[in-house]
Amino acid sequence: MKALWKGGISFGLVNIPVRLYSGAVTHRIDLDMIRKKDQCAIQYVRVCKADGKEVPWDEIAKGYKKENGDYVILDKADFEKATPEKTQTIDIFEFVLEDEIPSQYLEKPYIVEPAKEATKTYALLREALKKSGKVGLAKFVLRTAPHLGILKVENDAILLIQIRFDQDLRDPFEAKIPKSVKLEKKEVEMALSIIDQLTEKFEPEKYKDTYKEDLLKIIKEKSSAKPAKKVGKRKKPTESEEVEEGADELLELLKASLDSIKN
Repeated sequence: MKALWKGGISFGLVNIPVRLYSGAVTHRIDLDMIRKKDQCAIQYVRVCKADGKEVPWDEIAKGYKKENGDYVILDKADFEKATPEKTQTIDIFEFVLEDEIPSQYLEKPYIVEPAKEATKTYALLREALKKSGKVGLAKFVLRTAPHLGILKVENDAILLIQIRFDQDLRDPFEAKIPKSVKLEKKEVEMALSIIDQLTEKFEPEKYKDTYKEDLLKIIKEKSSAKPAKKVGKRKKPTESEEVEEGADELLELLKASLDSIKN
């Protein structure tokens, strides 16, 4: 693993030299954009909307569009003024109970590894976090952006979980969320029965993202297969052939759900 960041955790007057590693990986397949008829690779160019001419990089600037359509052009110095001071410190400024942090704030995990000379101070912070039952709320700058995070213990490792700023979250009630709906007692009881029947211990290793291997399998099959013959359009099913949805009452659906689980 390659370290993304090197610095230290500031814990009171104690500084713990550490390295950060990404705590997650992505499973992606690199696909190129091509023209379908002859498999010619697609190249993206920067084109002026006004005259259709390609614009070289050294003539490109970044601008903020005003209400009247004009732009305020920003240069490198402007961005440097707005960029936070780049520090090499994960600064713990507060301790909170993890349960007090709603799940929608959690964003991205990092693994915190101590430098060789910081083994004892790392272990001290780990033990203090364990015994307190709390997490450290911290500020840090990664690349050029300021971030908020929590330091927590998972098994024997200290993890830094990047969390979202409150201003970055949308109010769920911007969507049409029902506030008060009358429910029958029997409906609630049956819904709870379904939850009980499907309750298991969380074992994340059981759940696999098979998209990449499924796509690779399709690529392998298509690369060795002969071109498929063209077939006629599939006949649209008549109304009598279509499956009716939503015809059953809620209580009947709940009962059917329970029966399927039990069977």
